[in-house]
Amino acid sequence: MPKRNPFQRVVSKIDAARERHEARHRPSGFRFALADSIGFLNSAHWDVVTTDRRFFLRRAVLEAIEQNCPDNLSPRYALVYRDHEPVAAVAAQMVDISGANVWNEREADGKKKVSLSRAMAPAARKLAGKIEQRALVAGNLMSWGFDGVAFAEGTKPAEIWPGVAEALYRVRQTERLAGQADLVLVKDVTPAEPHAEALKAFSYRPLETDPNMVLTIDPAWKSYDDYLGALDAKYRRNAKDQIKKLAGAGCVLEPLTDLSPHAAELHRLYQTVQAKASVKLVSLPESFLPALSRAAKDHFRCTIIRRGERILGFISTLRDNDTTVGYYIGFDRDAAAEGVPLYLRLLHTTIVDAIGWRSRRLSLGRTALEPKAALGAKPEPMSVWLRHRVPAMNWLVRGMLDAVPHAEAPERSPFKNAPPSPPPE
Repeated sequence: MPKRNPFQRVVSKIDAARERHEARHRPSGFRFALADSIGFLNSAHWDVVTTDRRFFLRRAVLEAIEQNCPDNLSPRYALVYRDHEPVAAVAAQMVDISGANVWNEREADGKKKVSLSRAMAPAARKLAGKIEQRALVAGNLMSWGFDGVAFAEGTKPAEIWPGVAEALYRVRQTERLAGQADLVLVKDVTPAEPHAEALKAFSYRPLETDPNMVLTIDPAWKSYDDYLGALDAKYRRNAKDQIKKLAGAGCVLEPLTDLSPHAAELHRLYQTVQAKASVKLVSLPESFLPALSRAAKDHFRCTIIRRGERILGFISTLRDNDTTVGYYIGFDRDAAAEGVPLYLRLLHTTIVDAIGWRSRRLSLGRTALEPKAALGAKPEPMSVWLRHRVPAMNWLVRGMLDAVPHAEAPERSPFKNAPPSPPPE
């Protein structure tokens, strides 16, 4: 094939941009039902698409989020139809973002990580801190993972993504009376969702984020002791030392079945951890975890560390199909400073839950990569696909966000033999 000259390449790019523009403004041929509440949609149609495959797409869970969501967030929903058949479900959130919450500096593992606010010129940093942005997010800002879109069984996602893109466009258009949403994101797309490439035709582009740390659960592990037995001597000794230190400090580890009487205490502990977060797009209200616990029933567990009558720490876990999620955590930093291994011990309880639920994977999120790698977790890449309402702004937004550093997971090999192979997706 003859090599094209620079003029031909420019013309080709212009033609491609024109085609993407026309595709964005051309009806996809799908039909839609849009709603501000999950209760307004046809429940049978939602269930036939989601089939309970994802924890955060279950109607009971979505209702709990609706009734206990952060002040700056409001849910939106869409069902996508081909002819009269539902082929996709979209759970999205409209969020008001403050620049001051996005461009924070953070302390992690004893080293200060410089965010974009540090790298930007002072005048630009001051401007970023004043930015107030409204964004439409396909997914859940109170979790991580691909929780915003589900496709009906038997469909080809690559064919349905244009319908999802149009559904998000229609939701954004309906928001004009409440305030323009300039930015649209599809969050936490993993390599298991390759068909998201179809979004490129609608000017979405991927932005890599911090990885999700995932521990593969060996089917041979029938108990926590089996996991400990798989560790090499150093890591096994460290885990057992944590148990001894906890007992020596007069602490006990136990399940908490009714969160409501302890909601204020749990929320205070959550806030001590959340206050250190580098990016704080949303902050959970006090009622959130108790409400989620009631909605999730036997798919939710909470474990606490108690000394006397005082709760020093907690961690919540979720059962999401064949994955256990180590969810929100909180602990008393003063007690931790005394040498009580609150965080590490709580982290280990998620392994107990994952083995007890017979999960294939334990998803631990994208913070505190070092201690999670020491458990045997490996990084799973995740990306956010985004586009701005104004096409000319896309390159600027992507450039700014791409400059935000994301952490690289350290290499750790805590197992005596080769670690378990990742389960097939």
